[in-house]
Amino acid sequence: MAQRYHVFSLPPELLETLTPRNLISRPPPEVSTLVQTAPPVSDNARACNICLGATFADVTEQRSHFRSDWHRYNVKIRLRGGSPVTEPAFAQLVDGLEDSLSGSASSDESSDDSDAVKALVSKIKPTSRSPSPSEERQTPLTAVSWFHSPPSTQIGVYRMLFPTDTPAPSYLTELKKIQERVKGGRKWAMFMVAGGHFAGAIVEVSRPAEDQDSTVSAKAKKKPPKPKPQMSILKQKTFHRYTSSAGAMLRRYGEQALRDDIRNLLLDWADDIQDCERIWLRASVSNRRIFLDYENCVINKGDDRLRTFPFPTRRPTQSELVRCLLELTQVKTSHLTEEALRAQDEALLASLPKPKVTPSTAPAAAPEKAKPQRLTKEEEAYREKWSRLLDMISKGRSEPLRSFWEREGASLGGVDALIPEWTGDRRASLLQVAVQSGQEDVTRWLLYELHANPTIIIPSSDVYQADKAANESDASDAPPLQGAGSRRTAYDLARTRAVRDVFRQCAGDHPDWWDWFGAARVPSTFNKEKEEARDEKKKQRKKGLKEKMREREAREREREGKQSDVDDEQVETKPEPRSQDPTASRKLGGSSGAADGVLGLTVELRAKVERERRARAAEARLKVLTGAR
Repeated sequence: MAQRYHVFSLPPELLETLTPRNLISRPPPEVSTLVQTAPPVSDNARACNICLGATFADVTEQRSHFRSDWHRYNVKIRLRGGSPVTEPAFAQLVDGLEDSLSGSASSDESSDDSDAVKALVSKIKPTSRSPSPSEERQTPLTAVSWFHSPPSTQIGVYRMLFPTDTPAPSYLTELKKIQERVKGGRKWAMFMVAGGHFAGAIVEVSRPAEDQDSTVSAKAKKKPPKPKPQMSILKQKTFHRYTSSAGAMLRRYGEQALRDDIRNLLLDWADDIQDCERIWLRASVSNRRIFLDYENCVINKGDDRLRTFPFPTRRPTQSELVRCLLELTQVKTSHLTEEALRAQDEALLASLPKPKVTPSTAPAAAPEKAKPQRLTKEEEAYREKWSRLLDMISKGRSEPLRSFWEREGASLGGVDALIPEWTGDRRASLLQVAVQSGQEDVTRWLLYELHANPTIIIPSSDVYQADKAANESDASDAPPLQGAGSRRTAYDLARTRAVRDVFRQCAGDHPDWWDWFGAARVPSTFNKEKEEARDEKKKQRKKGLKEKMREREAREREREGKQSDVDDEQVETKPEPRSQDPTASRKLGGSSGAADGVLGLTVELRAKVERERRARAAEARLKVLTGAR
């Protein structure tokens, strides 16, 4: 089982070896003339990913390398956008210094920076520069910031824990700062509201510095201190109001009551909230007004402590608050070797758009607009064929498609030819186009007759966005889409049951054609009897539900009819007023009683008033029950 670390109490020996992951993943531009290609790395797992060709026989040798001037120089030059150098090249740089210092490459140096490293970095600094935003590939900003500890340990921390507007290079510094104990401890306020449910808590995420002093004194007295938990819940509160009732009056009452309850609680916890280091809030745009933007509010709208939960949350409950607290404070860990990290970084960089290089010096004159490159007749004809092919597949024109493929299929590269980039299509194969377009006949033709490869991977996770609208089709049993960056194939694009059944049928008829249940991600073969039994079961279930709904509606109509008859009898038996003259004098105050409120109304209006009375009575009973609990 992987070791779990608390974000506010990381081991010091781990913190000393951490480096930001962008130092490993970002490819620096070549700025040094002494850069040499790295020799082939052996299968030894102990290697330095910063220094070129550095491998070690044991952990002791690896640690000595991390303290050497050569490694420190490469780290600093890498931070400034430069390229690392080999050990012989570093020795040449040291020898070339006018005031070269002895012992610059000693592995036993205990200081952070030797004079030689400082001199070399300051000497190369004018010729090296960090790549501009237009030159470097813009890596996507994720919620978790990762750090690397050689040889094979990575930890991830949510960026929301750091102060607002903290630059990425300062994340490691901030991570080390939050390890320090503070007086009174670190406290967080956590609030969630949704659907009339509210959950709030004041938690202590780091023990105060006073506890550390008491622990030291207890050790001096040779008494073992009692272990204390890293976190504790100081205050907590949950309640619920009905904000989705059928009646508008009840709904408004529930919303008002929920708002008053939350604001009263914030007022009671005002002192604790002022001492909190972070305030975590999960609320919709309308519900955020409950906490902010009102007179004498406890939390100001521009408060730097405000944070939103950087991950999906469920219904507000006390257990959900505890889960979110653990998710925020428990450090994520992984154990990947340098080779695995390098492969992961290369795959990420390959998926990013290429940067647009702009000249570093100001141009003397505005450059002329580059004329678009004209295509030859052969290239235009080739692009026309591809456009026609994709159009016929997406529209399901089977007959013209078959004739066109017999003539031009071989010239286009075959059924598994990758779709050209200039088409702008984010899918990789013709089979993926047919599947996502929901063309059952074309999909069957591609699989059975042309033997299209169903294991081809979708090239980019951007397909998820294009396929989001199709996800709300009539296929309620559609397979869930995988997360961004996961391996997805043509079967994952199928949003209708008919298209998925084509894959399952082909897998059952020809199991030796492809790795259906592995690389193609087809879950199972098609069984006609089981499918028919499942469909019949669904029909019976729907039929039973419809019958229950009819019976319920009939009972409601019967109950409303009886109530209407009773109201009519009350109106008929009511004695007529003594005087029908509108100018006659009347007694002040009028008559009383519930029946007076419905006099003169139609049967439908009286029934509506009666329903509102019943709803209010039900709300009163619920309040009594919840108060009794």
